[in-house]
Amino acid sequence: MADKSYDVVVIGAGPGGYVTAIRSAQLGFKTAIVEARHLGGICLNWGCIPTKALLRSAEIFHYMQKAGDYGLTAEKVGFDMGAVVKRSRNVAGQLNQGVGFLMKKNKIDVIWGRAKLAGKGKIEVSPSDEPAPKGALEPGQYSAKHIIVATGARPRVLPGLEPDQKLVWTYFEAMAPKSLPKSLLVVGSGAIGIEFASFYHTLGCDVTVVEVLPQILPVEDAEISSLARKRLEKQGIKILTEAKVSKLEKGSDDVTATIETKDGKSEKKTFARVISAVGVVGNIDGLGLEELGVKTERGLIAADPYGRTSVEGVYAIGDVAGPPMLAHKAEHEGVICIEAIKGMEPHPMDKLKIPGCTYCHPQIASVGLTEAKAKEAGRKVRVGRFPFIGNGKAIALGEPDGLVKTIFDAETGELLGAHMIGAEVTELIQGFVVAMNLETTEEELMHTVFPHPTLSEMMHESVLDAYDRVIHV
Repeated sequence: MADKSYDVVVIGAGPGGYVTAIRSAQLGFKTAIVEARHLGGICLNWGCIPTKALLRSAEIFHYMQKAGDYGLTAEKVGFDMGAVVKRSRNVAGQLNQGVGFLMKKNKIDVIWGRAKLAGKGKIEVSPSDEPAPKGALEPGQYSAKHIIVATGARPRVLPGLEPDQKLVWTYFEAMAPKSLPKSLLVVGSGAIGIEFASFYHTLGCDVTVVEVLPQILPVEDAEISSLARKRLEKQGIKILTEAKVSKLEKGSDDVTATIETKDGKSEKKTFARVISAVGVVGNIDGLGLEELGVKTERGLIAADPYGRTSVEGVYAIGDVAGPPMLAHKAEHEGVICIEAIKGMEPHPMDKLKIPGCTYCHPQIASVGLTEAKAKEAGRKVRVGRFPFIGNGKAIALGEPDGLVKTIFDAETGELLGAHMIGAEVTELIQGFVVAMNLETTEEELMHTVFPHPTLSEMMHESVLDAYDRVIHV
């Protein structure tokens, strides 16, 4: 059994964990990372990356079907679900190997197994059921001056909607179907639910989405959410809001759902498969937190803006430390945490400046306050809008549907939020993120020259519209 001591041990090798470990090594700390399943965590192996590979296949299939719109001919367009899934898994596998390379490059020890806090500065690692990567250290007793918990989250399970891996899926099963189901019920309309709804519908599945709240994509600006719903429904996706699935009855190869609506009515519908996408919960079980006295709240580890928990020397970052549960938030949070440990006095994270992206068709991206939240905060606002139909590049791409919306403080010109729906907006949003971090005013944005012809010109026009200076609409 191995017995080693470190300056820093990171528990969990997802995006937050492995980035934290790399930054730790860069700062001169003797570093190890503990993982029991996948280098790269859920994101690289079963989340962010493989889902985008699936969505890319669906996107290309969509354009092949629309070839005539571009003056092209494509005959006998089809897909091989096995090949689509295989490509997705290969992409994940490539990145998994890449994380292993980064650990080796930065001289970070990988300890393979399940970690538990066994006392102040002590970690007990038990064997994992998954095969260890080459060069990984064995389970055993380890010690560290600083222990950073980055164990992520797993799908939330609601009573009556328990996944069974056959008829009722989580995102794990939804990413590797053996065949395309004829019909699909998606419970929950957050980013995960809407992305899967978009993927399966594009390939020809009859999709219904049920959301308990009044709007889909509940964290998004209401105007953007409304436009998304219209576009998705126009494509043929059925959406029920202010509704819930109260019961599932499983057949031999289908599921009958009882769906209750806000008016008190209920109806039964039968689907080939069900995806439960009702959020995630933190992976805090079995870590020894309670025994050590680490404070938890609502199933998550309580941590300050620098990742410090209630116990000295123990830190928490990423999903396990609370929302927004996004890979890029976890990465940056980890960097802040380790730099604070080093004494570098980093700025604490401003969660209002963390962008969110949904990779359905059409794409959705946002940062900062929604219009409603800005008004709730007592801000007087100026709102700018620019439609894709007014942009030459969007029309040339055959993507004339969409909107860029910006929200400014009417008194100071501060950019409070930006919200987009349409082609490639997940790539555009970072421009507004940079602007917000630099505390850019509306005047500076209006005097910025945007290249032509690009989709980014709509960002400029939206700012101009907020101040009654829009040009192309």
